[in-house]
Amino acid sequence: MAVKIIVISLYALMIIIVGYLGMKRTRSFSDFFLGGGNVGAWMSAFSYGTAYFSAVVFIGFAGKVGWGFGLSGIWIGVLNGLVGVLGVWWLLGWKIKKVSVEYKIHTMSEFLEKRYQSPGLKLFTAIAIFVFLIPYSAAVFIGLSYLFSASFSGLAYWHAVVFMGVFTTLYLVMGGYKSMTLIDTIFGMIMTAGVIVLLMVTVHRGGGFHSITEGLRSIEPGLTRVIGPPGWWPLFSLVVLTSLAPFAMPQLIQKFYAIRDRKAIRRGMIASTFFALLIGCIAYYLGSTTRFFLNPETAPAAFDTAGHPNVDALMPELLNNVIPASLSVIILLLILSASMSTLAALVLISSSSAAKDFYAGFINRNISDHKLTRLMRYSSAFFVFLSVIIALLKPDSIVAILGISWGAIGAAFLGPFIWGLFWKRATRAGAWASAIAGLAVCIILYAAGIPSPQAGTVGMFVSLAVNPIVSMLFPARK
Repeated sequence: MAVKIIVISLYALMIIIVGYLGMKRTRSFSDFFLGGGNVGAWMSAFSYGTAYFSAVVFIGFAGKVGWGFGLSGIWIGVLNGLVGVLGVWWLLGWKIKKVSVEYKIHTMSEFLEKRYQSPGLKLFTAIAIFVFLIPYSAAVFIGLSYLFSASFSGLAYWHAVVFMGVFTTLYLVMGGYKSMTLIDTIFGMIMTAGVIVLLMVTVHRGGGFHSITEGLRSIEPGLTRVIGPPGWWPLFSLVVLTSLAPFAMPQLIQKFYAIRDRKAIRRGMIASTFFALLIGCIAYYLGSTTRFFLNPETAPAAFDTAGHPNVDALMPELLNNVIPASLSVIILLLILSASMSTLAALVLISSSSAAKDFYAGFINRNISDHKLTRLMRYSSAFFVFLSVIIALLKPDSIVAILGISWGAIGAAFLGPFIWGLFWKRATRAGAWASAIAGLAVCIILYAAGIPSPQAGTVGMFVSLAVNPIVSMLFPARK
């Protein structure tokens, strides 16, 4: 316990020092939000990868998906890497960088405003970003807090939530994007080493890959099949949600506004894809081993009195049961690193939607650069506060919370953003129709009881389909 406290304290001190140095070097809004638009390949690659994967993946998704789907959950990790990372970098990276320079924009909402000549669309998307990224941030806090509660006996869940909220606020409000990318590079190295250690230890404790596979087959044959017991549609929806939504997730798209040049994009694409495949595949494989290692007798904290698993507690209990005490601090740092990066990206994007897109775009267009940067810091703190409140309430499982967050953002943004980038005939009417229809379908299906990943998947497909149809029906006036 003492070793964990010392290591976590040193880790926190390092982050605060880097944040302080970043604050000293931040002289403008562009510095705070985009690192001056001159971030290199490795920093961008690690920043993208660490923003993609967090406690939501390691704790929520890996546990629930692994318990239900078994080894077939690894498909999510594979396609996250090949579609959500390689596909995004290859198809969108340079194009996004070019339009950011051409339009002189800092945010996705600004792009949509200038591309479609619609201030109203900018306002709509800015509100959507702020509203629907709050649950995502809350899901990260929930995952981290479960991990800390399991790792430090006697630490209450709400203590962990509040501590992480205060720490995240200090870390980001001080430094901004440049310090964030520097820390993300360190985080990425910790994550890479951590998942390899975690895989080796878990496989060794299980008697090897073959032994674990046979054990899962004896529990439920479907756990070792190409598609696990829940069936193809739930698995497909999880793959689509986590692989297609990144094509329009503002906190990931921001990385391309900030990257240096085309050469950096090519290099970053390779590094980020390798990182994503490594992290994603190992995370979902480890999730499948929860069925092998855990049961109500060996891990009572992960099950209710009727023997049903608390899916958000499975992975923390797996780590407690499988990882030797001497290595547990490495795994704690692994998940903490992943989550801090994601939180920083979410907070930065959400605060920009409030400060840059809403306030500076509609209320005070003449705000000075200095005051805008300061407002970004205040907005960041307020966003964290709201996220912590939701995390304390724990409205649903991590997967369900993330599903509605990613699904809603993807459904609102995919149609306007992708068609706006690649098709000159996309019109304002098409953009509005796709944003509203996609988001409405997602929310209506979720309210009707459809699981959030499936509701989000349908909403994203609707968004992509509606824009070209409406654009052709209502072409722009020449």
